Amino acid sequence: MTSQNTPNTPTPDQIRRAPKVLLHDHLDGGLRPGTIVELARDAGYTGLPETDPDKLGLWFAEAADSGSLERYLETFSHTVAVMQTRDALIRVARECAEDLAEDGVVYAEVRYAPEQHLDGGLGLEEVVEAVNEGFRQGELLARENGRRIRVGALLTAMRHAARALEIAELANRYRDLGVVGFDIAGAEAGYPPTRHLDAFEYLKRENNHFTIHAGEAFGLPSIWQALQWCGADRLGHGVRIIDDIQVQDDGSVQLGRLASYVRDKRIPLELCPSSNLQTGAADSYAEHPIGLLRRLHFRATVNTDNRLMSHTSMSSEFEHLVEAFGYSLDDMQWFSVNAMKSAFIPFDERLAMINDVIKPGYAELKSEWLFRQTASTSASVPEEG
Repeated sequence: MTSQNTPNTPTPDQIRRAPKVLLHDHLDGGLRPGTIVELARDAGYTGLPETDPDKLGLWFAEAADSGSLERYLETFSHTVAVMQTRDALIRVARECAEDLAEDGVVYAEVRYAPEQHLDGGLGLEEVVEAVNEGFRQGELLARENGRRIRVGALLTAMRHAARALEIAELANRYRDLGVVGFDIAGAEAGYPPTRHLDAFEYLKRENNHFTIHAGEAFGLPSIWQALQWCGADRLGHGVRIIDDIQVQDDGSVQLGRLASYVRDKRIPLELCPSSNLQTGAADSYAEHPIGLLRRLHFRATVNTDNRLMSHTSMSSEFEHLVEAFGYSLDDMQWFSVNAMKSAFIPFDERLAMINDVIKPGYAELKSEWLFRQTASTSASVPEEG
């Protein structure tokens, strides 16, 4: 890693322009506050705590900043309430793609639970098709504005419900139509991933991809079950793997068997620093396990989780990490390549994104200091005469 005093340290503008890859982002956790207000008015929903967009955005951030995952999840009742029609889902998905592209994200996997969007009379298939349509519209609008993004959907089953197999089958039906994988989400405590073994066994038989929320609010047993019982390709969060890593007084590090397995098998960790601070998984950015996990070369990735609730973006996440750990553009590229390697699209497409988009993008950013230095030097040379 490079110290903060080198030309390789990214500026906020460079962080925003850097090609970033996002694997863990919830559609219902990233709405624009103004959109929520308008959709609530159209739907006749009167449950919002605020109807002024600025005040509503602040309310979401403060309500989520509670240190409790359960309280954090309660904020979603309002966003889900306004996502119950085809038009609303298309709009939210379209704006999601536009917002991510504006933030420099070139590839994103955005997850949502179709079963939570049926109150307005839509069927599961209609929900998926509406969200897919919105993503495609957002990709097109981003391209028209000079930005490029590709968005894949992850279909999520709620771990406290009993529809995981049904949602897994739905993900499999749409796997070549915009859906790239499957997930389970919701409160971990009391709802182990093994409750949904039939869904995971089905997906493995179908050679399909899935990630599992594990190791966020609950510890190592959740991670162990997700990997060794369920066979997850990635860990949603996985931050509690730090509980199996001991740092000695002399600075040496000893990995337990589960942590060693996760690192040796290159199992991707979908780390979400700001969200982890809100749910109590870390006390500060400087103390977040991502610093140690990056130093130990785990397959760590940087993610937003819920942009509205955490009042964050991919650029904001990286700004915090640059400040906390002195990360350089090389570090940003390392995280971005890690994420792209771990995406659920075909290998050749991942490789093309890395070689043709991500690496050239960072190379251009890393060269900018040379021209700034040249311009500065030229300006200081006195004229002859």
